[in-house]
Amino acid sequence: MAAGSLRTGLFNETQFKNCRNFSNKNPRTRAAANFSSRASQEPLNDSKNKFYKELGMFSLRKRIEDSVLRAEMLTPTALELEEANHINQEEVIREYDLWDDLGKSNDILIKLANSAKVVDTLRDLKYKAEEAKLITELAETDAINYELFKQAYSASLDVNKFLDKYEMSKLLKEPYDMEGAYITLESKCSDIYSERWTGQLAQMYMKWAERQGHTGRIVERCPSNNGGLKSATIELEFKFAYGYLSGERGVHSTTRISKNTPALSEATLAYVDVIPLFLESSPDLSIDDVDILVSYPPNCDKNPSRASSAVQIQHIPTGFQVQSTGERSRFANKIKAMNRLKAKLLVVMRDRGLSSVKSINECDDKWSGVTRKYVFRPTKMVHDLKSGSQFPDVNGVLNGKLDPLIAAHISSRQPSTVD
Repeated sequence: MAAGSLRTGLFNETQFKNCRNFSNKNPRTRAAANFSSRASQEPLNDSKNKFYKELGMFSLRKRIEDSVLRAEMLTPTALELEEANHINQEEVIREYDLWDDLGKSNDILIKLANSAKVVDTLRDLKYKAEEAKLITELAETDAINYELFKQAYSASLDVNKFLDKYEMSKLLKEPYDMEGAYITLESKCSDIYSERWTGQLAQMYMKWAERQGHTGRIVERCPSNNGGLKSATIELEFKFAYGYLSGERGVHSTTRISKNTPALSEATLAYVDVIPLFLESSPDLSIDDVDILVSYPPNCDKNPSRASSAVQIQHIPTGFQVQSTGERSRFANKIKAMNRLKAKLLVVMRDRGLSSVKSINECDDKWSGVTRKYVFRPTKMVHDLKSGSQFPDVNGVLNGKLDPLIAAHISSRQPSTVD
């Protein structure tokens, strides 16, 4: 009895199969089932989308407000300071006869133009901050306007980017900080790991320049057979490039697992040298001809069909060697190599507090110490030994995100204040 009533109250197997086949074959039934399923999910999805959108808008609004507050605190003072500086530059021009010394006149006019550019940029920055604040207030009066918030956020990014550069430029007051930069890279050993590491570092600096809105030029390269670089020279022809990158000078090290002993790691080294590239004038230094040795090495690529125009100059008293291979003639390469040698000697004199080239002793061993370590295992980390700073985003750094490292180095150069 119980068994019979149970069978009458439930589908048997045949009835269940028929019902399933009917629903699969009947489009109306299947559509109704799908609509019912979607209808039950739509309120949940709408709520989640609304939550995430509001969360994103809250995050954008917070960042915009922080940027506007920073601009409101810094811009008026900076603008007042730069306008006063610009007025002083104009007064200097009024009182000075520009025909007396054309070289000095050119420097005065350059400073005046730079001052006017900074004033105009700060005024524009003030308007952008006000625009971002106004857009945010307008967006809040509407129910939800994500596009307005994105527009304000874009303006706030421009505000932060300029303020970062402006603040950093005020810290770059050492000689040659305003100049462009030569970056020379050299692999430690003629092996596949060192040469590929050198090529990776070269791309890091090229990507950094691109992030700054400039273009770096690899003017010289000595490629290896494995796709890496034995050496390379990059020219950065924009202001403050040397001031930003002077802290990059030294040995850059990364580690890899040893093939012979997997439990051990081996260091891969590349040397980075950074010297000023004088943008407005030539290096002001005199070198005796008897103190230099000029040679003409063959092409690095060993291409027999092309005559070598490379020039190498050695400063005999110090042992410093520079070369230029990127120009078409030996004459042009000799001029560029001499400028590089003078820039190198000027930097050494400044770093050692010397007033004469003849006071420089023999050059130090450039491979004697590591400047920065790039660690991939067991944890990812970039450790800058000059500033003592550490950053976990090693891949970001190699993709050109050097600003935190640059800021740390510039800050470490500033004299400490005692309360």
